[in-house]
Amino acid sequence: MSPSLMLPMAAHVAWAASLYALLTVARAPAVWRIGLRADGSNPWAAVEPRISANLSNQFEWPLFFHVACLLLMQVHTSSVAAIALAWVFVAGRIVHSAVQIATRNVRLRGIVFTINFMAVLGLWALLVADSLV
Repeated sequence: MSPSLMLPMAAHVAWAASLYALLTVARAPAVWRIGLRADGSNPWAAVEPRISANLSNQFEWPLFFHVACLLLMQVHTSSVAAIALAWVFVAGRIVHSAVQIATRNVRLRGIVFTINFMAVLGLWALLVADSLV
């Protein structure tokens, strides 16, 4: 197995864990009454649903990323291209989260998602190409 593909996979897991932590903070005022504003409102109320939605997104298309990486490691195909695509995917997921959570710019979010999408398709293309050889 190649540790090189394991690192971007671990980075994505760490990113998802960070989003869980952020969601916990965002829900703290409603759940534990910690961090409420003076008027009793939750300062995170507007952004909490976007954090939650983004966290859910981490278990949709990224599934294909993790499967591709595991299969590539199994067949010992950790080329520079595969590693680069994996890191593009992880960086793209972080940017996608920032756009989805901090803005309402659906067009930009779509562009960033497309980059993630293409990176994973690239990983799968490498995997399929390797299986044909």
